[in-house]
Amino acid sequence: MHRVSAAYGQNLYLGAESRDALYDLLLMAEWTIQRLLNWVTEHFTAKGVDSPRLSAELLLSDVLELKRIELYTNFDRAVGSEELGRLRELVRRAAEHEPVAYLVGRCEFYSLELDVTRGCMIPRPETEVLVERAIEFLRGRSGRQFVCDLCTGCGCMAVAIAKNLPETRIIATDISSEALSAAAANVEKHKLERQIELLCGDLFDPILPQLDVSGFDLIVCNPPYVSAGEYERLARHVKEFEPALALLAGEDGLDVYRRIAREAERFLKADAALMLEVGYAQGPAVKGLLEEAGVFGEVRIEKDFGDNDRVVTAVKREK
Repeated sequence: MHRVSAAYGQNLYLGAESRDALYDLLLMAEWTIQRLLNWVTEHFTAKGVDSPRLSAELLLSDVLELKRIELYTNFDRAVGSEELGRLRELVRRAAEHEPVAYLVGRCEFYSLELDVTRGCMIPRPETEVLVERAIEFLRGRSGRQFVCDLCTGCGCMAVAIAKNLPETRIIATDISSEALSAAAANVEKHKLERQIELLCGDLFDPILPQLDVSGFDLIVCNPPYVSAGEYERLARHVKEFEPALALLAGEDGLDVYRRIAREAERFLKADAALMLEVGYAQGPAVKGLLEEAGVFGEVRIEKDFGDNDRVVTAVKREK
């Protein structure tokens, strides 16, 4: 193991051919789970992979079909050549900044395991702030609650809300049939078919007022909000792998917010709320759009744990 680690350190900046040979060392040495975790973490750190230790754990857990905690209770377990071969390919791709969530086909969101595919964005921890506020709002209301989740993607918010509020009914829409396939898998995985209905279409388009629901108590949305200029500067693991359809929103990143501000009123009950995730500097602009709509009372901005604008909440005025 020491010789392998030394070779890794000495050859870190060699050409691709030498690096490929270095990968092959994985298949030539005897490896335990502990040694593999340490090596892959070191390798990912050098490559600039996000959360290198967590990424190493997720890949090794997937290959060995173990929970992450089980890696640490089986530190001395030897890993066979077939498993090493599968891990080698995943490590190579992750080192090229292919998202680990796509490699293993799942991620964690709001303490739930969700399936993800290349047709949908990978849920971010920041979006959990919106889920938390949505649950708090709905728990403060009486009776069965009806929720609309626009741009649902893999269904992360719909699933999280439904799991925490079993009496809630949710209609979730997305323009991407690929994203809705992932959402359908997550609805089935968490046995939420009776609570969540998935509709394919652009924002409110597939929802029929009065027929589907007389009005929603809450509309939530994490829409595309990346401007054209910002898109060109996105990190490689986002720009090259996540769907542009779920990211781009016009020259200033506000196109979808404008449409929601215009259309939300007819789908909301009186005293119902609209909650939107926003980009780190978009809070004031989105707040302004909702105030200009003239149908909302208080509009407030909430920051995430990184002190960035993250959620804009607007409550519809009672007539």
